[in-house]
Amino acid sequence: MVTRVELLRGLERLDATTALLQRARLAHETAGVWEAADLQWWWRRPRASDALALPVWFDGRGPVAAAVLTDWGTNWQGDALHVPGAVLLEDVWSALLEAAETLALASLQVLAREDDHEQLVLLGESGFSPTVDRSGITWMDAAARPAIEAPPDGFRVVDRASRGDRPHPMRARNGDEVEARLRQCSLYQPELDLAIDDPDGDPAGYALFWFDPTTAVGLLEPMRVHERYQRRGLARVLLTEGLARLAAMGARRNKVGFVTDAARNLYVGAGFTVTASVRAFERTPAAPPPSAAPIDEEVTGTRAGG
Repeated sequence: MVTRVELLRGLERLDATTALLQRARLAHETAGVWEAADLQWWWRRPRASDALALPVWFDGRGPVAAAVLTDWGTNWQGDALHVPGAVLLEDVWSALLEAAETLALASLQVLAREDDHEQLVLLGESGFSPTVDRSGITWMDAAARPAIEAPPDGFRVVDRASRGDRPHPMRARNGDEVEARLRQCSLYQPELDLAIDDPDGDPAGYALFWFDPTTAVGLLEPMRVHERYQRRGLARVLLTEGLARLAAMGARRNKVGFVTDAARNLYVGAGFTVTASVRAFERTPAAPPPSAAPIDEEVTGTRAGG
């Protein structure tokens, strides 16, 4: 039984949604769109949504639901998170829409699995329309991971535990605060924050892996190989190295989302299985747009921008 609802913001809300999504994952092995680590990855840069006081539902064990709004610069995203059976999704959804209407958002986007009938019904009843944006979710048993792929001659894989004295390779796309913000996240581990250096010591690409000891799930988010280094097998090098490190930490299952066909082919080729298709839905009420400047986001995982 839900005992209270609290309005939380910033890191306090992030900690609550982490515990909530861990409980949801323990309740079902593959349901839903997000892992706890997804929302921690979103914390990598400051957002207008950080300061919002949004409702989180608690029972006697901890968080069981949350209405989450995330500012992506060019649009806002809404997520009605819940542990199935602990609280009605309709109640969380209503609170989410109420919070969005209070902000008078120019548009609101929601990502939903195409097999989630309950969420799809709520989207249709609330005036959301499907967009052309589709993505996918893949899973793999850790025991089925491929062998580590050796990097090409002159290239080498490094991590933030050993190369923390150098600028973080994600700074160019995510801002100077990216490393400090990541280190505020409970699931971030520098040993899983990988980059691959070229023969001159410059970063050719990077990949961030997340291990959740509560659920024993490993997540990859994000991965990027810079354009002039592509088609050299560097993404597979990073992928296989990260999966091996996740296994060593105790991961039993691994997850990664994809947006592009190239990403899908990489992950399926490494042994991941596509388990769900995700579609973006959008509602555009008659309201003035927010004044926030667009943010240049990563485009590597289940959502464009996450």
